[in-house]
Amino acid sequence: MFTGIIEDLGTVEDIKHSTKGAVLNIRTSLPISEISIGESIAVSGCCLTVVRKARGSIVMDVSAETLRRTALGSLEPGDPVNLERCLTLNKLIGGHLVSGHVDGVGRIVSIKAEGDSRLYTFEVGAAESRYLVEKGSVALDGVSLTVFDIRRRRFNVALIPHTLKMTTLGHKDVGSTVNVESDMLVKYVERILGDRALIRRNERHKAKAASSSRLAGGLT
Repeated sequence: MFTGIIEDLGTVEDIKHSTKGAVLNIRTSLPISEISIGESIAVSGCCLTVVRKARGSIVMDVSAETLRRTALGSLEPGDPVNLERCLTLNKLIGGHLVSGHVDGVGRIVSIKAEGDSRLYTFEVGAAESRYLVEKGSVALDGVSLTVFDIRRRRFNVALIPHTLKMTTLGHKDVGSTVNVESDMLVKYVERILGDRALIRRNERHKAKAASSSRLAGGLT
């Protein structure tokens, strides 16, 4: 579990692809001595496991499924990546609850200056757009952001200078892709309400079938 507040802007030192996935080597200023083998770290919003570490760098395995479903497959040496260590009980939740399980890939449609800040317009798939809520949260490349001005599959977010400097979003241009994770609370609400609606429909169908059966019995 993560919060969407980026701790370090790392750099891809190397990425080795194979038929089974990839091995990702990242240069970071995170305290390596405090990172354990097997620890989960969000890399541009994707929850990955540390398999090796060295001075100033961490190595992580990336599955073929993750490469297919996220923007990590397009990474090259020198590319920046957002890094966040997992949530602990004494950590402030400055963003929102993020699982690191990417739902899909979106893209930047436009970037407009607003003083020192920037107004970004993103477009996501239909499966992700259904979870967009005005003034709600979304994780883009693992960054917790507030959504507004939703227009079907497009929406805006405002990025302050600090976010532009400390995350990958400040390094991206129009047309660039981002990993998208919808707010898990919205998905839970949808699932619960959907189950309740299904139960009510089944109960109505059973009641209708029982009524029809009684009516048919009375006519014989």
